[in-house]
Amino acid sequence: MHIHILGICGTAMGGIALLARAAGHTVTGCDSGVYPPMSTQLQAQGIDLIEGWGSEQLVSSIDLYVIGNALSRGNPLVEAILNKGLNYTSGAQWLSDYVLRDRWVLAVAGTHGKTTTSAILTWMLECAGFKPGFLIGGVPHNFGISARLGESDFFVIEADEYDTAFFDKRSKFVHYRPRTAILNNLEFDHADIFDNLAAIETQFHHLVRCIPSDGAVVTNDAQDSLTRVLALGCWSEQIHFNASNDAGWAVGTIHNEGSYEVLYKGELLGTVYSNLTGAHNRSNVLAAIAAARHIGIAPSVSIAAMESFESVKRRMEVRGKVNGITVYDDFAHHPTAIDTTLAGLRGKVGVARILAVLEPRSNTMKLGTMKAALAPSLAAADYVFGYGEATGKQALGWDLGAALAPLGNKADAYDVLDELVQAVVAKAQLGDHVLCMSNGSFGGVHEKLLAALRAKFEG
Repeated sequence: MHIHILGICGTAMGGIALLARAAGHTVTGCDSGVYPPMSTQLQAQGIDLIEGWGSEQLVSSIDLYVIGNALSRGNPLVEAILNKGLNYTSGAQWLSDYVLRDRWVLAVAGTHGKTTTSAILTWMLECAGFKPGFLIGGVPHNFGISARLGESDFFVIEADEYDTAFFDKRSKFVHYRPRTAILNNLEFDHADIFDNLAAIETQFHHLVRCIPSDGAVVTNDAQDSLTRVLALGCWSEQIHFNASNDAGWAVGTIHNEGSYEVLYKGELLGTVYSNLTGAHNRSNVLAAIAAARHIGIAPSVSIAAMESFESVKRRMEVRGKVNGITVYDDFAHHPTAIDTTLAGLRGKVGVARILAVLEPRSNTMKLGTMKAALAPSLAAADYVFGYGEATGKQALGWDLGAALAPLGNKADAYDVLDELVQAVVAKAQLGDHVLCMSNGSFGGVHEKLLAALRAKFEG
């Protein structure tokens, strides 16, 4: 079958392209404004990319068009497909029909940490010899690709609550029908499609309703929102992490950012050694250990796997060092994620200076829903450099400088990227940590910073 994927450079759609090609299908696709790592991953796999949405892409050899949720009515290619009555489906539905059917699906849902937790869980299964399939919204360094079919019945998938497609407004994760589901956390997000937290809780309960009675829900006890979700009804085993009163999985003694004990119902099972920092990552690891145990993997195997886990591209990824100044790339774009990412880095670097460079680019951020929480989330940084385009598709509809004003003279906002780069470089000094945070390409700011730092310090 020849499938043509609209929005192929999205993290999920790019993974679907790899799975389809591995399954023997002919795969082509199109997108606009493509950027790494997904574009380079697809090119490396020999998948042809077309820039734009021209109707010349409608060729007789294509059997099915797979349409990503970034596409909407009015897109010229979408309109041409509808007008001609051609076969189309969503990415989530294609996965359900062609990949996930008859497999033991382990789904990782939550506002934060889905990509990292999915990668951790997949690596635990790999270290246990299970050779799982997976689809992750990023590129785990241990695998070098974001998706593969695998060689066993097990399939790990990052389960997003965002809607499926312009023609299917259900959350994507209801299509996956997991047997093991991690509910990692739940906060308000996606203000472009959800009115409030209660609306998202309803979608999470729709996921819970899909889990069989002999399956399991691995849930974060520290989240009142998830407690409310399960109170609506749960027909599966509940496995609790971040649990109190020796009721489930918990972190014991924390020796340092990369070393801490794992407890189950009060019993010490081992010590994790990892390069992941922050309380949020300790929680991610607990969730993955609990889910892996549900399919028969001994906690000792999962704990040992963390020593060789290499994280995911764009999750506290070191992009380079110049004159003792380290530049990181991170996907954090929600205030909670910004706060926990900074806290993790602070725990790692101690009193060294952190220069936070932020692009509030998500749909929720652009709407201004989270702007009041932005400054408090950046409090752990020594200096903050905010960037928002003045015009164009990614322009903010609110005053970034005003939102950062509570941080006083340690924060500035810019609408010209090169000016931001020069300001960061002027401030940077030996031993600093420059943390760039965005869920987009950020105009290649990481390489721009490294090049400018080299010009300043290396001539």
